[in-house]
Amino acid sequence: MLVDDAGRPVGALPKDQAHHADTPLHLAFSVYVFDGAGRFLATRRALTKRTWPGVWTNSCCGHPGPGEDAAAAARRRLRQELGLEVGRLDPVLPSFSYRAVAADGVVENELCPVFFARLDGDRTPAVAADPAEVAEWRWVSWPAFRTVALTAPWALSPWTAQQVRQLQP
Repeated sequence: MLVDDAGRPVGALPKDQAHHADTPLHLAFSVYVFDGAGRFLATRRALTKRTWPGVWTNSCCGHPGPGEDAAAAARRRLRQELGLEVGRLDPVLPSFSYRAVAADGVVENELCPVFFARLDGDRTPAVAADPAEVAEWRWVSWPAFRTVALTAPWALSPWTAQQVRQLQP
């Protein structure tokens, strides 16, 4: 969904037509999943991803479909990409936006609400990662991941490095 600077819908384009060297502002979302022990699920983007392939990032991100709100899209993509059903889904940076240019010149230009997702129960469920989206994943300590974002932001996706600087779990 294309949006104006105030986040109001102004149109739609298929994902493959929206991302290019002059990408219009559009709606996306990012999710940070935490288990019952407070660990964070970091994922590494699949090597076949068009932008930032093989880069470590947040748990899940994506784009809402036409008429779909960001929270519903986040739950849908968590199921599709990671096989996870989450309990709580809390907006933590509802108006986060960023612009970043990938090595191939493709621009990310997104209004990207950020959510914390909390898994129910004490047990950490099995992750069933879709290999087209996720090359690998790890449950990590949030303070350690935050340290990477603060000291080596180049090691993470640009949106994750920017978001983590603003987040407290």
